[in-house]
Amino acid sequence: MAVSQYVPFKDELRFQKGFSLVEVSIVTAIVLLLAIIGIPAIGGYLVENKVPKVGEELARFVLQTTINASNGDAEPYAGIDTAHLARLARDSSIFSVSENGGNLTILHGLGTDGQVSVEAVDSGASFALTLSKVSHAACPSLASVMQRVAHTITVASDTQGATEVKGPSTTYNALNVESRCGKGDVNTFVFHAG
Repeated sequence: MAVSQYVPFKDELRFQKGFSLVEVSIVTAIVLLLAIIGIPAIGGYLVENKVPKVGEELARFVLQTTINASNGDAEPYAGIDTAHLARLARDSSIFSVSENGGNLTILHGLGTDGQVSVEAVDSGASFALTLSKVSHAACPSLASVMQRVAHTITVASDTQGATEVKGPSTTYNALNVESRCGKGDVNTFVFHAG
């Protein structure tokens, strides 16, 4: 008994082709549209997830600095600068520390090219941590973490001037911080401690 094989007709072969150019174009357009919509949302989500770690490292620096300050000295922070934070940040996986020609740069990761700097204020009676180019996705979470260790907090954006959101006469309110933050990597936070 012979086994016969099925041989398709010429007309059936004509329908066994791949995807048409129109079908491939439509699928490509849909994928591009999803990527355009999804990538900014993913970026904001990544920034939000970094806030607790960045805030924890900054709070740790503030606490170490205030504990190690000499008691009874009117100017315990007179010599403080960004290099003090850099020593702590070099051991951290949170911050990116680089030095170029004597210029020290600490990137915080909460916005594109956002930097952290430390300086003495009030002739060394206290000190300030300044974070530039902070994304709106970090507002108000960053301020909420830092308000526990900072005496005053100011927020400024490209569209609004500097506003004190915590201080001797200003009670901290997370909604107030959120309303002061501008959209994008345009916010500057200043935390005074000591």
